[in-house]
Amino acid sequence: MEQSAADVIRVAGVTKVYQMGRNAVHALRGIDLTVKAGEMIAIMGHSGSGKSTLMNVLGCLDTPTSGTYELDGVRVTGLSKNELADLRNQKLGFVFQGFNLLARTSALENVELPLLYDRSGRRRDTRELARKSLERVGLGARLDHHPSELSGGQQQRVAIARALVTEPKVVLADEPTGNLDTRTSLEIMALFQELNDQGITILIVTHEPDIACYARRIVEVRDGRILRDEPMRQRRIAAEDLKTFAAEPEPA
Repeated sequence: MEQSAADVIRVAGVTKVYQMGRNAVHALRGIDLTVKAGEMIAIMGHSGSGKSTLMNVLGCLDTPTSGTYELDGVRVTGLSKNELADLRNQKLGFVFQGFNLLARTSALENVELPLLYDRSGRRRDTRELARKSLERVGLGARLDHHPSELSGGQQQRVAIARALVTEPKVVLADEPTGNLDTRTSLEIMALFQELNDQGITILIVTHEPDIACYARRIVEVRDGRILRDEPMRQRRIAAEDLKTFAAEPEPA
């Protein structure tokens, strides 16, 4: 498969079939998708649409039944579990709805963790890289705080710092605002837009149109197929919406 230098993800004809007893469940039915460096894409779809399965395949957490997948020039199809783990660690950053932080571990140690699993042989000051990553998301003063000492928005910022610390080619965010209130959701989307403006490629899985409107491109999945793939018209800027939200009077 010929790949452009600007393509960080290239998927062709990908299917995923789960065998449930005698029944075959077709979660993905021939997905074709190309993601260029620097894009910010919202992958949308209702429950059961296949969007989460697609995210798992793109995140090298699951393997397709058929088709091909290339990540930053590496052919993913056919890699062993250890090779997939190394690829995830070196090229992907993950942000989840539930934050997935270690409760008894400081913010700094949570962010440092992916670097400790790096088997590439690169020698780095992991503490310093973790500190810089937390500063990048505005938590330079919270290095020693545990998750229980942080708000939901701050916990998600720690999770984003952890995703960024390995300098991944793509950040995959699965319902990253699902556990957050409106104001905090806007703050997180403003951060994602800021990071994207710096050149970071971001894919966000969401079922919320109010979140998808901050992406540059919409990919809608239905019944295991891509129903719609188009640029976001009238893209909203989260930082501006946050100012408007903050200026609104409190309800009586």
